[in-house]
Amino acid sequence: MISVFDLFKIGIGPSSSHTVGPMVAANRFLTLLDGKISHVKRVRIDLYGSLSATGKGHATDTAIILGLLGHVPRTIDTTKTQDYLRPVLEDGDMQLAGVQAIDFNHDRDIVWYDEVTLPYHPNGMTLTALFDDGECISQTYYSVGGGFVLDNDEIHQEQAFDDQQNFPHPFNFASELSAICAAKGLNIAELMLINETAIRSEEEVRSYLTEIWEVMQACVNQGCQTDGVLPGGLNVKRRAKTLYDQLSKEYGQPSDGGLLAMDWVDLYALAVNEENAAGGKVVTAPTNGAAGIIPAVLHYYRGFISSFSYQGVREFLLVAGAIGALIKQNASISGAEVGCQGEVGSACAMAAAGLAHVMGGSVAQCLNAAEIGLEHNLGLTCDPIAGLVQVPCIERNAMAAIKAINAARLALRGDGSHHVSLDKAILTMKETGRDMMDKYKETARGGLAIYADNRIPTASVGVAVGFSQC
Repeated sequence: MISVFDLFKIGIGPSSSHTVGPMVAANRFLTLLDGKISHVKRVRIDLYGSLSATGKGHATDTAIILGLLGHVPRTIDTTKTQDYLRPVLEDGDMQLAGVQAIDFNHDRDIVWYDEVTLPYHPNGMTLTALFDDGECISQTYYSVGGGFVLDNDEIHQEQAFDDQQNFPHPFNFASELSAICAAKGLNIAELMLINETAIRSEEEVRSYLTEIWEVMQACVNQGCQTDGVLPGGLNVKRRAKTLYDQLSKEYGQPSDGGLLAMDWVDLYALAVNEENAAGGKVVTAPTNGAAGIIPAVLHYYRGFISSFSYQGVREFLLVAGAIGALIKQNASISGAEVGCQGEVGSACAMAAAGLAHVMGGSVAQCLNAAEIGLEHNLGLTCDPIAGLVQVPCIERNAMAAIKAINAARLALRGDGSHHVSLDKAILTMKETGRDMMDKYKETARGGLAIYADNRIPTASVGVAVGFSQC
């Protein structure tokens, strides 16, 4: 079981697995240095597989540096990111955990292994600290999607998130979720709230879900007010502000075929994912690469459904969290592991179920909506041009948000019965990801990525000097 507190994280763009996760790993590494940090002389960062192949485009290297400085995704001021990095990148001066000055050379102390994948997951990294007495300490971490991080010990544990063992109504499959709801006379949101309040107070749960919604709204607002070109070298122009200005002028005018709501949903998704691509503050929902879908559908609920309420937002997120937990437990939400079907496909299913619930859908209809959303993203590849979460990622979120709304409406027109169950769709996604070639899984070596004019520079492979004994 996975808590909504773990599934929805407040973080920094552009990637939950390549930016948020590595920053979290770096923070965890600092805890291994407690009592010894004043004796650290140097630090080495080894990046493997997908973390190396698209690490520069996803800001993996700078995310780890920020984490080693002591910053965490939830609280970092993203407007000051370059100020935090400048002393390290320009002067070679790293204040480890904000207290220990060490010499750090980006080219020397970060080693990229594009062609080497560690055994457990494509997103592997090893952090090593060298002490002034010549000894060292090293730990390997895996960023497994959505900002989740496991170390070498945790990957062998059946339960890596211990607090979830106390859930009174645990479920591993959608069929179990449905059966529990029927037996207890609960809807999905009610069951999820009972689970969450078994390990936290109801006020804490309500407060966090409200904070998630507030950050999503702030992200949309910021995206609608910011123009210019996205960083990274592709010269992708931000479109959300222009679209917002156009739609604002058209507000109240005769509708163009009744589809004006679609344009607004597109806007909301574009605004979030442009902020994500620019390294802004976003909510992993369940990943950064798919961060625009749930906020876009929630804004559709706010703007176009008369029954909107803040309680409805919280219930939407609880239901979406249940679907996300099922997918992560039984397949993956990592683009590096199963392709974009695990990111955009998962978010589409989560948003569809959440919307179906707040529009009055039954448990069966919510699960049907999730299945439709996931089913029609099966096989979706992760092929970011130049390793940047921009093309096709930004538009892909807009398309999936519309698809989620359609999935919810289709499900609500039925009785909840469906030929393919959500459990079968999740299993199919897992098997499809297993069969998918690695070049279609966040390595920027296949699909649309091969047509990039500006390819991400190939990182050198080597061994950092001075760490041979580690």
